[in-house]
Amino acid sequence: MNLQKLFEMQKGLDDFIEKTQKIERDVFKEKGLALMVELAELANETRCFKFWSTKGPSERDVILEEYVDSIHFILSLGILKGFTTIEKWPVIEEKRDLTETFLMTQEYILTFIHNPTKDGYLAIWQCYGVIAYNLGFSFDDVVRAYVEKNEENYKRQRTGY
Repeated sequence: MNLQKLFEMQKGLDDFIEKTQKIERDVFKEKGLALMVELAELANETRCFKFWSTKGPSERDVILEEYVDSIHFILSLGILKGFTTIEKWPVIEEKRDLTETFLMTQEYILTFIHNPTKDGYLAIWQCYGVIAYNLGFSFDDVVRAYVEKNEENYKRQRTGY
């Protein structure tokens, strides 16, 4: 469950985007906000907070794609701050309320944006591990979906997304 391959892939994509888009400034806060938005989109697809609705969650593949959209930004934030030596994907096998977990994750992300420490970064990964476990995603599921989305992101950059 080593994340090094994903960090390397994300670094390549980040470098490609910076070159293609001519990014010459610090985009840490923008990436932090993007992560918060992606987490909200993930929550929306799970529908875990929609007590007023009887409609169920989106299909598993849709939820997994939203999950890995977040992973792109978590990796990217870690790269920007030099936190790329995580030994393994920290999945916490514990059933938790998804709504509460999403709220806690948003809080950790916001704290990290304002005070980027390695402990804060690891806390985000741990929250995402809890989310993965509760959504039934394995490391292999995440890696497969990440690789597919990474390729799609390159295509998007080449076609002016």
